[in-house]
Amino acid sequence: MRVDSTDGVELEVHDLGGDGPPLLLVHATGFHGLVWEPLASHLTGFRRWSIDMRAHGDSTTPLGRPLEWDGFADDVLAVVDALGLDRPFAVGHSKGGAALLLAEQRRPGTFRSLYCWEPVVMPPEIALGHQPDNPLSNGARRRRPTFASHDEAFENYAAKPPFSGLDPAALRAYVDHGFATAEDGTVTLKCRPEDEADVYAHGSAHQAFQFLDLVRCPVTIALGAEDTVPAIFGRPIADALPAGRIESHPELGHFGPLENPGIVAASILAAFATD
Repeated sequence: MRVDSTDGVELEVHDLGGDGPPLLLVHATGFHGLVWEPLASHLTGFRRWSIDMRAHGDSTTPLGRPLEWDGFADDVLAVVDALGLDRPFAVGHSKGGAALLLAEQRRPGTFRSLYCWEPVVMPPEIALGHQPDNPLSNGARRRRPTFASHDEAFENYAAKPPFSGLDPAALRAYVDHGFATAEDGTVTLKCRPEDEADVYAHGSAHQAFQFLDLVRCPVTIALGAEDTVPAIFGRPIADALPAGRIESHPELGHFGPLENPGIVAASILAAFATD
């Protein structure tokens, strides 16, 4: 399904099936909506959708506007409106979690309950604004964009961290749906390295932390090992939320929802069962 967002962006929305209350899944930087499939299969009792955010997956890239994170909030709200979702539950990973918080701040009451795995929401004393020259952006620019086949890409990613730590089904979903096939059979990243770099460059420029008091629905802030960025910001985020709570999974890392979809899905179900 195609949905119009702001800045001329067309979003791809994936119907992940199921019956019950609506649930929206929002991915991290560099990924796409179908990477949620292994986790979503465990979320019984919900009607599930996921989004390819702007410049990711099969969604388009805005013309004339950088990939500022307010645009990802636009995407979330555009999908909620297009699907006619009435106070859906929502799950966000990393940037996806920040996008959900930004969307709820802009339109309080949109969501019934949120589950955010290590949202990239930095306290103002840490946030540095637009930072085009940072380790994540520089690493994204060096990312190899093209492989001979999906299988070659899968084997390449499976051999080295952080992707080697992903559940094989999640990694397979990332590769199979995150690379476009050219006429010569080669495959190329749909999320272009320069776009991924631009997303990271704006990761500390938004002001989600300053307005967490506007997010009055229940929010679970889920954390892997807490001695890394952005997990170290998780407890301050939860403390600043009117109805924030912490879910700790020290055995997992920043890619927790993709590392162990079953464990994280059980955590999501438990969190939403109380809401």
